[in-house]
Amino acid sequence: MFDFKKMFLLTSLKRREYLQNKEEARKLVHQKIEYFNSFYGYEFNRISIKNQKTRWGSCSSKRNLNFNYRILFLPEELCDYVIVHELCHLKELNHSSNFWKLVSVTITNHKEKRKKLNNTKLKEYKTIFEKKI
Repeated sequence: MFDFKKMFLLTSLKRREYLQNKEEARKLVHQKIEYFNSFYGYEFNRISIKNQKTRWGSCSSKRNLNFNYRILFLPEELCDYVIVHELCHLKELNHSSNFWKLVSVTITNHKEKRKKLNNTKLKEYKTIFEKKI
């Protein structure tokens, strides 16, 4: 039988953890964007920190960069890869060879990082509260 009370509690706890970590994630992302964009010099509109279920990050055609708050819990090398990956989409909104050349300017072993990240499922980065329940 489905436990609605447990589901409500878990949803509330997930939201609380997101809100507790959102600003720290925003600070981290802004610092990394500032550093890596010194190599690229791209212009963007907005950086958003979200609680996405399936994405580490995204870049819109409106030049908005979006990142999952759980980027905060990734190993630094994978965090850097996600940041640079989305940053490079400001120039190339695809995964062409030109896009990967841009990524390789700052992430020389991007293929290895991509493989590691693809083997790292978002749901494996469960919130602290989920681990307690």
